[in-house]
Amino acid sequence: MSFLHPSGTMIDLGVNIDHVATLRNARGTKYPDPIRAALLAEQAGADCITLHLREDRRHIKDEDVIRMAPQLVTRMNLEAAVTQEMIDFACRIRPADVCLVPEKRTEITTEGGLDVVRFHKEVAAAVKQLQGENIRVSLFIDADEAQIQAAADVGAPVIELHTGAYADAEGEEQQKELERIKEGVRWGVQRGLKVNAGHGLHYTNVQAIAAIPQIEELNIGHAIVAHSVFVGWENAVREMKAIMVSTRLGAR
Repeated sequence: MSFLHPSGTMIDLGVNIDHVATLRNARGTKYPDPIRAALLAEQAGADCITLHLREDRRHIKDEDVIRMAPQLVTRMNLEAAVTQEMIDFACRIRPADVCLVPEKRTEITTEGGLDVVRFHKEVAAAVKQLQGENIRVSLFIDADEAQIQAAADVGAPVIELHTGAYADAEGEEQQKELERIKEGVRWGVQRGLKVNAGHGLHYTNVQAIAAIPQIEELNIGHAIVAHSVFVGWENAVREMKAIMVSTRLGAR
């Protein structure tokens, strides 16, 4: 919880640092250091640090997670595929949160939500193992009632609604996607779930999502990393958090 809203009644920003690691890996250097990015993001108002350890290690590496875990003053939100390797790794690190996500090696970025209905047994087993280590589990899913019900059925207390289709759309189509997300939020709240959202959000489309009062956290990465090229890392984090908070205040 940041100094901007210590009571927890506003909206949290999870800063995804994956693409700091992408930049580092492009030249095989030791810089920019994603751990430094995480600590500076916390100082700039981030409420948690999100990172995705992919099976192909295309950006975040195992060592990044191991080194970062004891240094964070907020909390780690580790995104992971539903594989035994990743679940076992998460249980060793024991971050505050693990968000289970779909993963395909051919995709540039995550293309949709986890199919909890189809992989109910596997997701339920992962949730049980993680909760056995006192890790809070989130499921990254589409704003679909069947998927949200399945998330509740497997015992996950948190869902993160995929906002990629909304972020990619324009005009009337974007409004339709926004209404679909609002419905997803309503379905999640009705089932007693904490509802977060993320993917593809940036400085000019986050407002409509941040204005949905039941959404508790937004996870944003690429846009912040990109904007930091021009304004600096801490300023980029502060600007995003300020937009989210001012939008939420204006929506009340």
